[in-house]
Amino acid sequence: MTTPVCTSASEAAAPPARTPAHPSFSSYVRARRPVLLRTARSLTANPSDAEDLLQTALAKTYVAWERIEDHRAVDGYVRRALVNTRTSQWRRRRVDEYVCDELPEPEAAPQDTDPAERQALHDAMWRAITRLPARQRAMVVLRYYEDLSEAQTAEVLGVSVGTVKSAVSRALGKLREDPGLELVR
Repeated sequence: MTTPVCTSASEAAAPPARTPAHPSFSSYVRARRPVLLRTARSLTANPSDAEDLLQTALAKTYVAWERIEDHRAVDGYVRRALVNTRTSQWRRRRVDEYVCDELPEPEAAPQDTDPAERQALHDAMWRAITRLPARQRAMVVLRYYEDLSEAQTAEVLGVSVGTVKSAVSRALGKLREDPGLELVR
């Protein structure tokens, strides 16, 4: 007695049912995809790029699925994969800058304002700056007139970068509310 190898043509034509290697990964992706896609969209400007970024991060996660010990912490793993992948993409981006012999001259600022008005604005700003406390005045001058970074300003004054940030923020708030600058606005 022989057993038939193929019972019908339709069964022979159908491919074998494919089961995912990690069913828990499939259910994770179905459940968390909208949240992860929002995270990817916050990292890119283009929604299509966000979908590609998420797909790449999920592919990396799938490869490491068996190594992830705590599957309750997978969101953090995927977010880190999103950020690392986006950082790698950013580093590999093509830069369209070319070396040239001469630097192009910057376009001149529009001279639609009267020189007397510009001087009045300049004077009003300096008067407002002189009304600031000495420490805030020093930080504003170093940051905006001397064009030093926050770290450089902190080093010059011997304070922390956080102190520079907070003091400059308070100083700019005072300048915005200064009555001497209201006429200039």
